[in-house]
Amino acid sequence: WKDDIKIDQEAVAGYIGGEFAPNGGAHSGRDWGKFDIEKEVIGLCPTECMKMDGGKLKIDNRECTRCMHCINVMPRALHIGDDRGCSMLVGAKAPILDGAQMGSLLVPFVKVEEPYDEIKEVIEGIWDWWMEEGKNRERLGELIKRQGFQKLLEATNIKAVAQHVQEPRHNPYIFWKEEEVDGGWSRDINEFRKDHQR
Repeated sequence: WKDDIKIDQEAVAGYIGGEFAPNGGAHSGRDWGKFDIEKEVIGLCPTECMKMDGGKLKIDNRECTRCMHCINVMPRALHIGDDRGCSMLVGAKAPILDGAQMGSLLVPFVKVEEPYDEIKEVIEGIWDWWMEEGKNRERLGELIKRQGFQKLLEATNIKAVAQHVQEPRHNPYIFWKEEEVDGGWSRDINEFRKDHQR
């Protein structure tokens, strides 16, 4: 989904008060103690976009990455939004030695509506790239690993977005071309240092 998470504040209070079992009752075989929303939901949010304010749960939806942990813990209180679609991941595989590997996120959100043209365009771009560049018996994930995710972005005409990067400066798939940089690769170092003092 693309819009805001729906919050039922009465149900949130029900979880806090012990009226509803967290995780849909999945961990009810043992006494885990009183439900602690700070510890079990807010503290485990990967983007820290949640907080309790005046007894009400607040979510900064711009920071939410849709991991759905909070929804899984409190399914009566939190629901996905109405603007729904799908994410497209590519390159997943399960080699014997390495084990199962999840695909890379190519399209964070696309509407799923007939005639599905947006999805078809992406798939056709992937097919064309794989048929041109793939080696014999090479999977898409191996082609991406060999040529780089940036080549896939170029082949599918998808602009790089923040969701393509796991951590800042860790695995960016974004590399500048010379024509995209003011002055290109060759520039006067002394002029550059005027604006960027050490």
